[in-house]
Amino acid sequence: MFAREGYIIIAIAWLLVVLISIAVWIVPDLHTWVRMLMSLAAVLCIGVFVLYFFRDPERTPPPGAGDLLLSPADGRIVAIERIHEPAYLRGEAKRISIFLSVFSVHVNRVPATGVIEFERYVPGAYLVAWHPKASEKNERSELGLVHASGFRVLFKQIAGQVARRIVYHVAAGDAVQAGQRLGVIRFGSRMDVSVPSDVLLSVQVGDRVRAGESVFARFPCAAD
Repeated sequence: MFAREGYIIIAIAWLLVVLISIAVWIVPDLHTWVRMLMSLAAVLCIGVFVLYFFRDPERTPPPGAGDLLLSPADGRIVAIERIHEPAYLRGEAKRISIFLSVFSVHVNRVPATGVIEFERYVPGAYLVAWHPKASEKNERSELGLVHASGFRVLFKQIAGQVARRIVYHVAAGDAVQAGQRLGVIRFGSRMDVSVPSDVLLSVQVGDRVRAGESVFARFPCAAD
């Protein structure tokens, strides 16, 4: 299964593969093995890579996901920091930053069950995704949700130096479920999740996580 946000790019990529393949077979004075090698290179480096990038595997949230904070993205946790978050949490917070390489699944998922209260799209720069200021300087979407218990979560899709397109499919007022499909960030990027500072996290820097499956925390109100 492939992400619908990538259908046009997939079509363009495979059209380019076909054109390259035709071109190498009509260019004179090339050995057959050279033509075959160039065609194969186009298929693998363009066509297959684009299909791989836009893969959209099914994900099954863990039991009790309604009381859990889940990872919104595939990748590696590169930072967990204490910050002041003024836009939605309006106070001291913990921020978890996930780096998505070009080889990660780039379909993002909602990290918790609740209602979207805050939505903002911010044009910006294209610093490398792991830059300390990427969360504040780069182009990004910012979405805040509130759980039925009052627990609030802010999550951001952040463009990187290569990623230049952020897509999301929720809006303020929407009721969402933990693990629900959110959107994509194209070609390498970062995703941040901010929670109140007293939340006990179950992940650490260096952990590899999967969207909609890896547990970051349990809501403070939930019984163990």
